[in-house]
Amino acid sequence: MDIRGLVVVATVIVALGFDVINGFHDAANSIATVVSTRVLKPSYAVFWAAFFNFIAMFFFEPKVAGTISKIVRVTADDPAFIYVVLSGLVGAIAWDLLTWWWGLPTSSSHALIGGLAGAGVAHAGWESLRWPTLLTTIKFIPLAPLIGCGIGFCLMLLVYWALRRWRPASVHLVFRRAQLVSASLYSLGHGGNDAQKTMGIIVTLLVAAGMMSPDVKLTLMRPGTLWIILACHAAMGVGTALGGWRIVKTMGMKITKLKPVGGFCAETAGAFTLFLATHWGIPVSTTHTITGSIIGVGATTKLSGIKWGVAARIVWAWIFTIPASAIIAAAGFYVIERLHGGF
Repeated sequence: MDIRGLVVVATVIVALGFDVINGFHDAANSIATVVSTRVLKPSYAVFWAAFFNFIAMFFFEPKVAGTISKIVRVTADDPAFIYVVLSGLVGAIAWDLLTWWWGLPTSSSHALIGGLAGAGVAHAGWESLRWPTLLTTIKFIPLAPLIGCGIGFCLMLLVYWALRRWRPASVHLVFRRAQLVSASLYSLGHGGNDAQKTMGIIVTLLVAAGMMSPDVKLTLMRPGTLWIILACHAAMGVGTALGGWRIVKTMGMKITKLKPVGGFCAETAGAFTLFLATHWGIPVSTTHTITGSIIGVGATTKLSGIKWGVAARIVWAWIFTIPASAIIAAAGFYVIERLHGGF
């Protein structure tokens, strides 16, 4: 195997490592509410979420993977673009690990998009970006949490009205069980949207290496792409199973106090938003989505019940994610270019 082949293999391993970190970093998205309402212990909840992350490949077409693979204009059989992908992954992983350490639920999706864009610009300038695809994705930075917030708010009001004659103890009991269903749906949506992002990265890499046609369609029925789908969903599941307790505390306990009925409504609203986005092929932030849903549910009681200081820190982290990961990725590409002696 020549040096380029070794770099491709190493980059695939890094991509799957990113998927593990993505699952680890975003485990809170799937389990924060079910943990904060004490329906499941954290150790059980992460494995519950990991299972549904994995089986999501049987429920969604890989449209999100296609979107990710088209963010940067890839030239087939160009060694430089292999390093663009590698640098983009390094930028995303570095930002994910930093924000995990700080306990901030930032978006792994936007870190990946920022990393790819930054490395692409460092190599081939601004014209390397496919602006319609990139701008559609950026547009959903505010739209994803707003949709989740709106659905969560309306669903919570509807449940309050429908069950207004029920005793609180009965509502609590019913929704402790119902929340297992809503958590499963949200984990399914999380796995369906997020695992596909790494699939798109691997496709971009293989196209750049001249090992795959740009027109290839990912499917479970084709051995040449089956391994990509299986590997990405397995890596996502492993990462989720490892958990991310720092961010679980921020998501489920510091934004607002939830009861099982609130957890059910937040997860259901988030799952519905993710199902729509994945169907449309839009790589949204699962973190944004569930945060918006939790805030929407909390706002039905009283706005003062939401800890806006924590929410504001999260918003600032969202704003900085794409530029920060882009800068790290661009710096990584320049270092590789120097070591390589230019492309």
